[in-house]
This record gives sequence, C-alpha cells and structure tokens, in this order.
Amino acid sequence: MKKIYSKVEPSILLHIVTSVNEIKSGRLDVVPEKEYIQLAILKMNKGKTFLPHKHIIKKKVTDIAQESWVVFQGKVKCIFYDLDDSIIDEPILEQGSISITLRGAHNYLILEDNTTVLEYKTGPYLGQEFDKQFINK
Repeated sequence: MKKIYSKVEPSILLHIVTSVNEIKSGRLDVVPEKEYIQLAILKMNKGKTFLPHKHIIKKKVTDIAQESWVVFQGKVKCIFYDLDDSIIDEPILEQGSISITLRGAHNYLILEDNTTVLEYKTGPYLGQEFDKQFINK
C-alpha cells in the first residue's frame, strides 16, 4: 500500500494506492477510520459468513467529496496533485489496483482500450458546481 502525504502539509494524507493482491487473507482496512469514504479489502475462504445486519440511519455531514477507482480491466495512469495543485505522484493502476483520493486534486489517463473501472465517491451528489473545482494544469 502506498500512502501519499502532502509536501505542503506533511501530516495530511492525500491519496492511497493499493491492490487486491496485497492481502493474503482476512481484512485489510485501507482508509483511516476518520475519513468519509471507507474501504476494506476482504479475502475469504468458502463458508465464511457474517451475522445478518443492517446499518443504522444517522445524520452525517461530509465537508469534502472523496473518490476511489477500482480497475477491473486495463491500465490507468493517475496524476495526483498536492494541496498547492502541484503534481505529487503519477502511479499506474492495473487490474485489481485501487486509488483513493481523500484530499488534493486528481486526474486519470486511460492507457488501454476497453479499460473498465468502478468509481466510488461520497454522496449525495449535488451536481458538478457543488462537487468540483477545476485546476489549470
């Protein structure tokens, strides 16, 4: 797992890159508990189960949209930016790779035809004007 911290504010975690191949068995919590988007990788054997459950409805307020990409097929170049909009890292994601942006900007370049990703982000989505601020790069 690669955790990318800000060079401007070194205590701030901006981006995380990991892969489903990084866990042998059990559970790997990828994102710190305090973040809005949560991600764990679970690798389990046949017969594993959990108690039936539902999640408690509670009011939550998020002050930032956080986003994750999971690559199912193909290859993606991530361009990750620091708090001052400078490029901080450019990892390549392949099948089974995962990126999480907690803070800072990001951009993606698809490197292969038929690349397929799952995109997850915190909601609700209120439209681009409330969700995104474009940077000039």
